[in-house]
Amino acid sequence: MTGTRQVRPDASSRTTLGKAADENFPVAPFFLPRAWRDDLMAVYGFARLVDDIGDGDLAPGGANARHLGLTPEEGEDRLALLDAFEADLRRVFDGTPRHPLLLALQPTVRRCGLAPEPFLGLIAANRQDQLVRRYETYDDLLAYCELSANPVGRLVLAITGTDTPERIRRSDEICTALQIVEHLQDVAEDLGRDRIYLPAEDLKRFHVTEDDLARSTAGASVRALIAFEAERARELLHAGTPLVGSVHGRLRLLLAGFTAGGLAALDAITAAGFDVLPGPPGPTKPNLMRQAGAVLLRARREG
Repeated sequence: MTGTRQVRPDASSRTTLGKAADENFPVAPFFLPRAWRDDLMAVYGFARLVDDIGDGDLAPGGANARHLGLTPEEGEDRLALLDAFEADLRRVFDGTPRHPLLLALQPTVRRCGLAPEPFLGLIAANRQDQLVRRYETYDDLLAYCELSANPVGRLVLAITGTDTPERIRRSDEICTALQIVEHLQDVAEDLGRDRIYLPAEDLKRFHVTEDDLARSTAGASVRALIAFEAERARELLHAGTPLVGSVHGRLRLLLAGFTAGGLAALDAITAAGFDVLPGPPGPTKPNLMRQAGAVLLRARREG
């Protein structure tokens, strides 16, 4: 946007943005137009910081709390931080926000005409993480993904001006799948936070207890459970693939990369024998590239 002041991220914001390199898929790859890259990184910074607040993973020093007008003591309360962050988010739409990452987001919101609802959904998901630590059914988990994952895909479509009802539906399938994949990779880490994103009805079906999930390596029943959930995620990714074929040019490459990242992560989980307890199996770059090629071919056939 002409005349918009360039916001320089502070040290805590640079730490947040630097986590993009650890994702299963490229967040804002080099081949995209510069404006798209800037907008995607602005949205990523928001989403990553919300997750860091919800997980208690903020950089030490209380800088984020200070940006939001909280004392260091208040900044120790995740719900208070989320409430303050939501209040500052609302200033993106009707005033001047305080936090550097939200200042950086404001030009994107204005340029792309973004609505507050997807951002509020991500905050609501992390607020839910403080209150809900188990999910009884798969449908309950899907409802959580509607808040925690699907808004990201909707924002990508809005930024690129390609959001239609059908594309949003396919995007939701891909984003939900990516969230499930992340949960499978992070079973041990999540349990360390007293959270389980594997539906309780599935734990019962496969005769898996919480003690089984706390072991250093997975037994046969846990591996069977992870394989079952992985197949669900794979089916969702394949169901969402027509989204890739419905767009063109560089956006098609970007969406293929997102989808391929999930498939490559599932391949890594499979290669580990579905034993995710020692640590998150991560996708390799060669397999990510192979999967991206396969997604593009499949999208071309189905498009």
